Amino acid sequence: MDQPMDKLYLDDFKPGDVIECGSVTITEPEIVEFATKYDPQSFHVDAEAAKESFFGGLIASGWQTASLAMRLLVDGYIHRSASMGSPGVDELRWLKPVRPGDTLTVRVNVEEVRPSTSKPDRGVLRSTTEVLNQHGEVVMTMKGMGMFKRRGEG
Repeated sequence: MDQPMDKLYLDDFKPGDVIECGSVTITEPEIVEFATKYDPQSFHVDAEAAKESFFGGLIASGWQTASLAMRLLVDGYIHRSASMGSPGVDELRWLKPVRPGDTLTVRVNVEEVRPSTSKPDRGVLRSTTEVLNQHGEVVMTMKGMGMFKRRGEG
């Protein structure tokens, strides 16, 4: 990816590229607010009850971690790309708990770039997205694909 200021097309990516997408710090009120609305398990919404849980304290919902990762993906490169959406995610793994005060960083590892044989104006990028905490520990991985326009007619 040699053109950070230009719109990114499928042709700008190659296997082995690593896209850094920024960081965000998560707070206890954000964890509780999200979980209260979408994943109200006690270890997400009640700090005292969470102390008695398997996790030993309050943790973010994995769905919140995935949502934060998506926001960083959009801000980090999707907004400046010729993205056509995604046909799906093949695998999503939550590897370590995310706790209040953690700073999460997202990076995308490009694994495959494949122009479409039936529609030459587009193609598919397969990647593994990693979410890391401030200690460099991977807390979430997501394997998926995105569709991107190609330059010109391809």
